[in-house]
Amino acid sequence: MSEIIDRPRYACALGGALFTLRALPRTAPIIHASAGCGYSLYGALSAGAGYLGGGYCGGAAWSSTNVVEREIVFGGEERLEEQIRATIELMDADLYVVVTGCMVEMIGDDAAAAAAVFRDAEAPVLAIPTPSFKGDSYAGYDMALSGLFRGFTRLGAEKRKDTVNLLGLVPGQDAFYKGNLTELKRLLEQLGLRVNTFFGEGETLDNLRNASEASLNLVLSDRYGIKAAQVFEEIHGVPYRVLPFPIGAAQTADFLRAAAEAAGVGTAAASALIYREEDRYYDYLERIADIYNDIDLQRYAIVAGDVNYAPSVSRFISDELGWIPKLTVITDQLNAEETAKVQSRFSGWESGVYPLIKFDPDTSAVQRYFPLAWPQSANERYYDSFSPAVVIGSALERDFALQYSLPLLTVSFPVTNRIVLNQSYAGYNGGLSLASDLITLLMSWR
Repeated sequence: MSEIIDRPRYACALGGALFTLRALPRTAPIIHASAGCGYSLYGALSAGAGYLGGGYCGGAAWSSTNVVEREIVFGGEERLEEQIRATIELMDADLYVVVTGCMVEMIGDDAAAAAAVFRDAEAPVLAIPTPSFKGDSYAGYDMALSGLFRGFTRLGAEKRKDTVNLLGLVPGQDAFYKGNLTELKRLLEQLGLRVNTFFGEGETLDNLRNASEASLNLVLSDRYGIKAAQVFEEIHGVPYRVLPFPIGAAQTADFLRAAAEAAGVGTAAASALIYREEDRYYDYLERIADIYNDIDLQRYAIVAGDVNYAPSVSRFISDELGWIPKLTVITDQLNAEETAKVQSRFSGWESGVYPLIKFDPDTSAVQRYFPLAWPQSANERYYDSFSPAVVIGSALERDFALQYSLPLLTVSFPVTNRIVLNQSYAGYNGGLSLASDLITLLMSWR
């Protein structure tokens, strides 16, 4: 029997594909799925992403075939053609992308054939299979990008040595994706690189169309974006390099050195940039030194999050804040190879202080493993309580935090108790934001 996950921290593949497309400029998704799929996914993912909203031609305005019993029995391709035609007529977009749900995939509808009818339309019309039974919303991100790299990114582009593409930050699933991409692009551009983020500030569809000019893809995740990078390498001949998602000075310095080496920029440029950024970073961070020491703001910490945030946040609080991480729960469903890769991120820390690490997507995972990280009272006369401490995770850790009267900072999906605009936790600016948010949380909790 398959394991049941209580309140999963992600949606289905269709949801991941929709929010990936929602993050692209002037792109109109067309949902070929059962009635209600689109709006349900919009409600779940938008709220979980810090109330991201519908975007351009998205959310409550998503175009959908809303197939019902008639199409399930007799096929829905005719209905899809009708919907594509209406969408082109009513929605002003530069790219139309059909994405498919479970039911139409099960009955064998040929969405690609329906899209091909509009090959002479003014704007491209693509079809990407995204059946929900093929994976979660992280998988949908890879499906959507892979389809775009195959069908929209131009073939045969002349390579530019100074151009890289960034992959691995999943729109929606990472509530802070846009701010994170903006910060990482800012840093890489100071190395002299041209950077395509596809979903960041100032990007257009030309960044995606001409992405094959890149000489390197940087994947900032041990799981997300790797399959899309493999497709990109197969179709466009561009290699990829996997680097961990960086938060704060130490991790970002490692990231910049590795990125510079992979892109052939040279270590001198990276070292000069790191020196400038760290000088600025510690000038700001110094502002909290007095309050940190005067009020003894060192804390125990529990971290719960996906493969991008959990290792990076844990290292940041251990190496840079001097806190004591006791338990880190990685909330993705991973295979053995992915698990080993993420496990390796918990080594080589400057502090030498590591948490108990558990891999479990279930919402109750923190509650289940906490007694292993901190033995519970057995009515002893003297017992060390888990205090002072803080929880860094998602809104799903709220009950645990309340049970132990601990402050909670949400950084990983779902983020339903915050509004997210341009906030970032990546890079140097992201490290400052995380330190500021955590210390502010503790001060307001007093």
